[in-house]
Amino acid sequence: MANSVYPFQIHVPEDVLNDLFARIKNTRWPGEIADSDWDYGSNLGYVKELCDYWLESFSWSDQEDRLNKFSQFTTNVSGLNIHFIHEKGVGPDPIPLLITHGWPSTFAEMVDIIPLLTDPGSYGADPSDSFDVIVPSMPGYGFSQKPTEPGMNVEKIAQLWDSLMIQNLGYDGFVAQGGDWGAGITTALGANHGDHVQSIHLTMSSTGMNIPETLELSDQEKEFISHRNWWQENEGSYGHQHRTKPQTLSYGLTDSPSGLASWIVEKWRAWSDCNGDIESRFTKDQLLTHITIYWVTRTIESSIRLYYETAKSRPVVDYGDKVEVPTSFASFPVEISYPPREWLERFFNLKRFTRMPSGGHFAATEEPELLAKDIRESFRFLRQ
Repeated sequence: MANSVYPFQIHVPEDVLNDLFARIKNTRWPGEIADSDWDYGSNLGYVKELCDYWLESFSWSDQEDRLNKFSQFTTNVSGLNIHFIHEKGVGPDPIPLLITHGWPSTFAEMVDIIPLLTDPGSYGADPSDSFDVIVPSMPGYGFSQKPTEPGMNVEKIAQLWDSLMIQNLGYDGFVAQGGDWGAGITTALGANHGDHVQSIHLTMSSTGMNIPETLELSDQEKEFISHRNWWQENEGSYGHQHRTKPQTLSYGLTDSPSGLASWIVEKWRAWSDCNGDIESRFTKDQLLTHITIYWVTRTIESSIRLYYETAKSRPVVDYGDKVEVPTSFASFPVEISYPPREWLERFFNLKRFTRMPSGGHFAATEEPELLAKDIRESFRFLRQ
């Protein structure tokens, strides 16, 4: 049956790991300008250190055991085999909550936040704020099947998620949360599936890329657009490559562990609230868990293709559109962009706007307690 749900456990064959280790050992390292730090991109000394750790100290089996403690499943959704975590809430009346990750992240980004949401009473919060938490791997990411046809953009993934929640898992309705691509997908859920989606929570927004030049903007909105343009010029080269020629990039990233690590770790450093010290926010084990998932599943090529597919699609919400479901926004200070309240009110039925004291793009890992608290408070109105 199309909606059958099957238990799933991660197990990477030993020969796949042995091949990985052999490739790390045989890395041909590039040169580097002396004392250039991260100015030219990923720092050679740090990438070498990370790869040495990957080879000598990192235990994938420990990470498998950690991830396999969560209830994982696969199911067929519209012809694709989708992998997901499904942890039931322990409170009196859990709300179904779908959380979508982004790039270069994986479902594993959410492991610290899941217990805070399923069992808030065990962490000093109100037990009645519990959720059934569903964290799928996006198509072509990690342990979800790769799309083999063009067109898998954020709106199509939102359609898949609606089917997953309603048809495959049997919920009548649900709430949704996301950042990065997860924010776009969550926005599409709110915009296109309001018959099932009761409310959404975002940590990022990419709305209003085509606003009219005559639109009167506040000073905060002007600053936001100026920063967005600066960011695209100084940090957005990866995205331009992903949007235009993802296949060309994929050969090197699929063949070279050091290349993959370099491409991914630069983003985790630049987009997080780490002030240039990546390990002040993330351990090597956390970083390498994501990188290893991309490696062993050979999904870097299918993951970055999402940029190409979405660039070829119409905006989910553009000027003149509005998401009508109640929306909450948590603004982390070192996010890629930081739209002010008045900007978000143009595109969403904004009910809550929270300025966070710390944290960046990977909020579920950087600040799980802050994010979980804001999610609980944002959806509490549905329990009244």
